[in-house]
Amino acid sequence: MARLRVLGVGAGYFSQFQYHGWRNIDEVEVVGIVNRDAARARAMATRFGIDGVYDDLEAALDATRPDIVDIITPPETHRAYVAATLARGVATICQKPFGRDYADALALAEMADRARAPLVVHENFRWEPWYREARRLIDAGTLGKLHGVAFRLRPGDGQGPRAYLDRQPYFQQMPLFLVRETAIHWIDTFRFLMGEVRAVYACLRRLNPAIAGEDAGIIVFEFDGGATGLFDGNRLNDHVASNPRRTMGEAWLEGSGGVLRLDGEARLWWKPHQRPEAEHAYDRGPDDTFGGGACEWLQRHVVAHLVRGAPLENAARDYLANLRVQEAVYRSAAEGRRIELASFDPSAPARAAAAAA
Repeated sequence: MARLRVLGVGAGYFSQFQYHGWRNIDEVEVVGIVNRDAARARAMATRFGIDGVYDDLEAALDATRPDIVDIITPPETHRAYVAATLARGVATICQKPFGRDYADALALAEMADRARAPLVVHENFRWEPWYREARRLIDAGTLGKLHGVAFRLRPGDGQGPRAYLDRQPYFQQMPLFLVRETAIHWIDTFRFLMGEVRAVYACLRRLNPAIAGEDAGIIVFEFDGGATGLFDGNRLNDHVASNPRRTMGEAWLEGSGGVLRLDGEARLWWKPHQRPEAEHAYDRGPDDTFGGGACEWLQRHVVAHLVRGAPLENAARDYLANLRVQEAVYRSAAEGRRIELASFDPSAPARAAAAAA
């Protein structure tokens, strides 16, 4: 069978992990990179052995005739790029943050519906091996009835006037930062593990005056099944780990059967109820790429859908549920109250100075 042809759009910092993932998948061939800075695209293409380099998406689409386009660019570019790929009926993966706001994300999802072409959001944290193993243990009944989930975010990369400048400098200018850029990963992962969100309460703040948006906060989740969740985020402090960015922090998943704990080395520890804790052995994935190979696992998932018809996770239409929760979090922080999702309208959220403390 002919390999699927992949065209990448973008050559920024994070794109390296996506090109690394595509390179490892036998069923695909990366046929080109598009980037407005051609020199940057050439450098990325040379690094990953990719022949085609383009500075215009339409020209690249004409030249390469891809089966998949992987858009790895900022939100303000998404609408034009997605429109161009879907107009040709090409399966598209779009990086997050997905769209400029909820209305824009909804418009992109509707565009995909009309085109009848797959549009998938590159939300990869649920593909990190530790969360896939946690889901397997939940499905196996090991944890029993779920009581709660908690994640303590401490990547330690947000202190001082040079915070984020060496890797992703646009972070400093994002007016909505911690939740829109980072906590959205755990909104999606919590839904993957615990089910749909019923209500949220949030308190957000800015600790580093060098940035525009919020960089710390507490979010409390209530899930439909009766369990609760806690996201405790702070990008300034770090946690015990040889690489604080591997897991970005520590997690606890609790049920009637016991407690599953994730540490900073991506080890899982299982403590059955009223019994000692012991390490739970599993494949943590490679440690030389992002998130234990999460980008590659998401990409393999999309390939499985296109080749074998496997169901999709994080299709654009489904991903809107994450963005409704995100908007509810910002509304809660702005208004200082609990927000129930059933009655919440995300189209006109109170986006005011949730972070401007």
